[in-house]
Amino acid sequence: MRIMLKQVISLSSSHLTKKALAASLKQRMAYAPLNKITVKHLVDDCGLNRQTFYYHFQDIYELLGWIYQTEAVDAIAGERGYRNWTSGFLKIFKYIEDNRAFCLNTLNSLARSHLDSYLYTVTNQLVMGVVEEVSSGMQVDEADQRFLANFYTLAFTGLVVRWMQDGMKERPEQIIDQLSELADGHFERALQRYEQKASRPPTSR
Repeated sequence: MRIMLKQVISLSSSHLTKKALAASLKQRMAYAPLNKITVKHLVDDCGLNRQTFYYHFQDIYELLGWIYQTEAVDAIAGERGYRNWTSGFLKIFKYIEDNRAFCLNTLNSLARSHLDSYLYTVTNQLVMGVVEEVSSGMQVDEADQRFLANFYTLAFTGLVVRWMQDGMKERPEQIIDQLSELADGHFERALQRYEQKASRPPTSR
């Protein structure tokens, strides 16, 4: 029991340390370019030493990825499905709005890949949830499902990035309404065509 308690305390302490480093990085990214922020800045802010930082993260970029994973990716885990995908997508927009300086700083830095990865991961989870639900009971090849989900994921993430680059002027709710109108019925029709393709006999040469 004591060993388990020590493990829980250790895990809790480790998480708090990560959260403190994350808060420091986000605060500094509100006014300084990412490439001007050093590990020393972060550990000084938190009253830690460099060894503690490197115990938890390989570098600042890994910390950045951890922030997106814990704050954003995990937050929409329950939004998969045809009825919830617009709610999940709205959460993506709202996260970016609420963390405007942090996300824009990432977008305009060498760490752009972390933002791209975050957007792709969360959007693909949402879209794949829709594809799997709509195709339930249909004879659609998994490769076709993944292709359809990837197509919509790249289209949606490109829309988010352009929205950010344009200064985030348009209201997220308005964008979601337009997306919902555009996507309504498209998933079903595309999957039906894939099912019809799969049912056709192979052509002889």
